[in-house]
Formats: sequence, structure tokens, C-alpha cells
Amino acid sequence: MLSGLSSDLSSVFLEAADRTMLDYVVKLTQRPGDICRDDIDRLRAHDFDDRAIHDICAVTAYYAFVNRIADGLGVELEGTAE
Repeated sequence: MLSGLSSDLSSVFLEAADRTMLDYVVKLTQRPGDICRDDIDRLRAHDFDDRAIHDICAVTAYYAFVNRIADGLGVELEGTAE
């Protein structure tokens, strides 16, 4: 169903609101300094309210934070230790 989601987001059919949300998440993850009012307005145009936008941003930021902590401390994923 969504097998390409983790490898190639552009190859997966998504509803417009889901695509907009994931485009925002990718941009926030890869180029956080490029987030601008237009990105938020695009989310609002797909009926995401302030709470939903906050939650999308918070989950994305938290995931990045936890990964940076794990990377910074040299935490190994289960099953990857040699």
C-alpha cells in the first residue's frame, strides 16, 4: 500500500492534505531554516488548524531531537551492534 513512503515519497499516491503535511515535514527536517509563512498557509488551506500544525511540528522536531541525542551518544539500534 504505502511501501514507497520511506524510500520515495513522490512515488506514492496521497491525498492532497497528506501530501502537503509530509512536504512540510520533509522541509522542516531537511531545511528547517527555509520554513516560512507560505508553508503554514498551505497547511491551513488543507484545514489543518493551529493545534494540528503545532502537533505536526512538535512530532517532527521531537523525532529529530531524539535521533540527534541517540547519534550523539553513539546509541546502536537493536540488532546492529557488531
